[in-house]
Amino acid sequence: MRTTSSLLGTLAFAAGVFLSIFDRRTYNSASRTVFIHQFYFTSVQILPLFLSVAAVFGSLINGMAFQVIKNLGLTDYLGRLLMGFVVTELAPFVTVLLLALRSSAAINAEIAVMKVNRELDTLEHFRIDLLHYLFVPRILSGMLSMIFLTSVFALVVLSVGLIVSGLIFGTGVDAYFDTLLNAADIFDIIVLLIKCATFGFFITMIPIGFGLRATRELTSIPVSVLNGMVTVFLAIIIIEVLSSIIRFI
Repeated sequence: MRTTSSLLGTLAFAAGVFLSIFDRRTYNSASRTVFIHQFYFTSVQILPLFLSVAAVFGSLINGMAFQVIKNLGLTDYLGRLLMGFVVTELAPFVTVLLLALRSSAAINAEIAVMKVNRELDTLEHFRIDLLHYLFVPRILSGMLSMIFLTSVFALVVLSVGLIVSGLIFGTGVDAYFDTLLNAADIFDIIVLLIKCATFGFFITMIPIGFGLRATRELTSIPVSVLNGMVTVFLAIIIIEVLSSIIRFI
């Protein structure tokens, strides 16, 4: 009963946040400032680490996969591997894991601390809409950050793939890009964008929801973060499975 009630509460909160995204009242100067700061924290500050991770993953994945393809004589599947697996599956999955470990935990702790310190009560006392001022800007930042960083990850991995394919197969730049374009599928791109936006929505919305569940005691903060992160990773798995089903049905 408690689990069901918690799930229903989370879904109701998600519905309220989703509707607020399309509410013009949400987009005022204060919420825009919060959005810019949050996007900077989520997407810009992480770029050096993110680019390093993307380069390392790109070198490892491309190096091993291209060598296997060469040994098995499956060169024709090079484009499908890069576009069908690296871009549509690996890039968003690695991105969402990094954002969940860094930003989701930080947002959860931030909201929980504000709840414990009664900062949320103070904002409500001054009739400041928490949904418009605090929650929606963070969730929009999470959605756009997922799309932006996934695109960056894919570009880095594909760039590394150009170098690796040139070393292993002797592929030229024009031939490499022709291979990618021939393997590109508009349906997969649409599913990828929807999946990234969905990832970003839930890895931000869930921590906010669990942060609001903190009590007035300091000891409730780590409990809130722990429960929130477990739920975030469950949501990631569910979204990944559902997107794979949609792609392959």
